[in-house]
Formats: sequence, structure tokens, C-alpha cells
Amino acid sequence: MSKQESGRRPLILVCNDDGINAPGIAALAAAMDALGEVYVVAPATEQSAVGHAITVRDPVRAYPWPFAVPSGEVPAYAVSGTPADCVKLAVNQLLPRRPDLVVSGINRGPNTAVNVIYSGTVSAATEAAILGIDAIAFSLCNWEARDYSAAAHYARRIARTVLAHGLPPGILLNVNIPDLPLEEIKGIAITRQARSRWEESFAERRDPYNQPYYWLTGRFVNLDDGDDTDLEAVAQGYVSITPLQHDLTAHAYRAMLSQWNWHDAPASNGHERPSGDAPAQHARTREAGESHG
Repeated sequence: MSKQESGRRPLILVCNDDGINAPGIAALAAAMDALGEVYVVAPATEQSAVGHAITVRDPVRAYPWPFAVPSGEVPAYAVSGTPADCVKLAVNQLLPRRPDLVVSGINRGPNTAVNVIYSGTVSAATEAAILGIDAIAFSLCNWEARDYSAAAHYARRIARTVLAHGLPPGILLNVNIPDLPLEEIKGIAITRQARSRWEESFAERRDPYNQPYYWLTGRFVNLDDGDDTDLEAVAQGYVSITPLQHDLTAHAYRAMLSQWNWHDAPASNGHERPSGDAPAQHARTREAGESHG
């Protein structure tokens, strides 16, 4: 039975990584207002580029927060933790029932190519997918974005479609929207994540006490000239929808690796590795005696 057939409005959890006061989350919550019952649970402060970090050594606090959408005030909480913390806490503690959809964003700046790995916006949606909840991450591809109206239009359209059809287990959608007027966006393209990397360095600076500190700088490098990538779709004026999964296994290479001789290969440092099941025994010992971080 679909959410619409059940006679109950879908519960939609709205999160982000730019913080609960960011203009992008206000635009996204307003867009979701027409589709269901909106709850907002977002970081109290900006959490960009924290990836899928979770808080395990400190308490996580949630504070009720004033938040309005076109239909009026909606329940909202500012959370002291990360985007992934927000989803975990919302689903397990703050919401009246399990959400039908989690939407994250609208992020200021692209989350294309390798940026997916670092993105707190995408990680909030990934956490929802891990929990078995349909999820979408939305990003507006301009670091200086001011107008979220076109992005909100496509967020509503894509969320409505996902609510109608549902997503396969473990799959989330990563949506990147070009920063163009609505009438100039050419449509939607289903894409793959482009291959890319950052060429990085650290600029050394000095604090007032003449102690060194380091500031990360870098240059984005596109390694992919395919015409079906998220980068290319956005560059051509299309909204990019990339299906992602949290299973990072390189399945295509399992068969190749199974053909390698793992028992007789020499150790790189010239020393013999323990024979038999010593590594497996070590792993079992650690699992039994230590907690993991």
C-alpha cells in the first residue's frame, strides 16, 4: 500500500549540514510542506565536510527551534552533533513515528564526484538509507548561491516521485541542481558519480604567539570525460540524479582477487608472514577483547 493510499500524510524528515539557520534548509522544508508532515532536525552549527562522522564520546543535545513553512510552524530541533547524528536521533527519539522520507539540503555548493565522500549533506541521506528509509540529498551547485527557488521546485518534484514509487533497499538519491533560473534548466538526467580527486596542500601560517598552524587548500581535478556523469549533466544545465549505495564493496573485482595466490606471496618487508590462520585468529581475539572506535 502506498503512503497516499494509507490515508495518512507522509512524515518527511528534513536535515542538512549547513546548519538549521541556513537558507537552503528553509527552502527545502517549504518545498516539502505540500507533500507531507514536516519535521526539521538539523545541526545547530555548520557541519559541512564532516562526512559520515557520528558523536560517540560526548552527549548529543537537541533544542526545540522555531521553524516555519508556508502552512505554519513545524516541529524542529537544533542538534549539537553531525548530520548523521541528526538522523539517528530523529528516527530513534524525536519523531512521533518512523519517517516515510528523509531529505537533506538544500546544500550550498555541489556534491558531485568525489565530494560525495566528504559531504555531510549526503551522509545524512546515507544514514537514512542504512536505517531502511527512502532518502534524497539535494545540492545547489554554487558556493555563493542566493536563490533557491529553482532548486526547491525540483526538490518537490523529485521527492513527490520518490514518495509515489519508493526506492530499492539501501539506495539513496544524490541530486545536484545547476544554479540557473528555472526556465533555463533543461530537465533531469540520471547520472553516475564522476571520477575525480582533490590535489591538496596545506598553507602554513602563524598565530599571534608565533606558533604554526595549517590551512587546507586544494584544486579540484576532474578525471572523467564521460557524458553520463553528474559533473557533465550539471555543466550542461541538467539536474543530476545519481543513485548511491552505502555498500562500498568493489563487487566486479572479487572474482579477480579470488584468483590470486594469497598464501605464498612474499611479505613486502622481506619477513615471512605467520602461517595458517594467524591473522584470522588475531581478528577473532581482538573482536572478543576490544571495542572498536
